[in-house]
Amino acid sequence: MSEEAREQARLAQEELVREKVDANGNKWRKVYFGGGAHFRNWLEQCRELGEVEVEEVDATGFKCFEEAGEKMYRIWMKEEPPD
Repeated sequence: MSEEAREQARLAQEELVREKVDANGNKWRKVYFGGGAHFRNWLEQCRELGEVEVEEVDATGFKCFEEAGEKMYRIWMKEEPPD
């Protein structure tokens, strides 16, 4: 499998990750996936909007992140129950 095909497969796999429920039954929605300066900007903005959780993600399959040794993250926003 070529590096480009491997990266496309990892992106397709990541697209399937959209929501999660924690041990307390709280629902979370993924709002960002990536790293670097973009991650820091997104995190700052999301924190202004509500409760967030950050999850480090394995960068395997993303050549630029692997070569740079850079970490990748998901930012999750807690979904508030309807009033």
